[in-house]
Amino acid sequence: MSEQTTTTRLDLFIDRMVSQRACLDVAITQTAGRNEPVFELGLGNGRTFHHMRERIRDRDVYVFERAVASHPDSTPAEHLTILGDVRETLPAARSRFPAGASLIHADLGGHDREKNDAFARMISPLIEPLLAINGLMVSSDRMYFDALEEQPLPEEAVPGRCFIYRRTA
Repeated sequence: MSEQTTTTRLDLFIDRMVSQRACLDVAITQTAGRNEPVFELGLGNGRTFHHMRERIRDRDVYVFERAVASHPDSTPAEHLTILGDVRETLPAARSRFPAGASLIHADLGGHDREKNDAFARMISPLIEPLLAINGLMVSSDRMYFDALEEQPLPEEAVPGRCFIYRRTA
């Protein structure tokens, strides 16, 4: 029997989930005690929103989503939901949240890497001004920021499956 070396789609999914949890947990710990809200960009089924809501009790977690279709246990309260296209809702959020967010999580991509990269390039300048100084951004895709610095991943994270960025100024 020959040894299988191909990474399966299941392996990639598991790597992404393990990495996402590890990066979120680090970001939650490092931003604990801050006053600024938390932003979840893209709700999907609501797994990461639920994870953050259960671990962040001292800050509001706002969700930016086109249309809510999450699991009932993972659906944000209406007053914490910002509906619409992120190309419009993110710029509008600058006046609503002038101090920015202490933590932003984005899992907006799909299965097409080229489309994900193009979307990340388009949305990065919309996200960047929303992150508070010393705030953290966790993303499932590489982002393209001018003022945010990529951070080392936690030991449990798989390189390339999740990214962490910090705003230093």
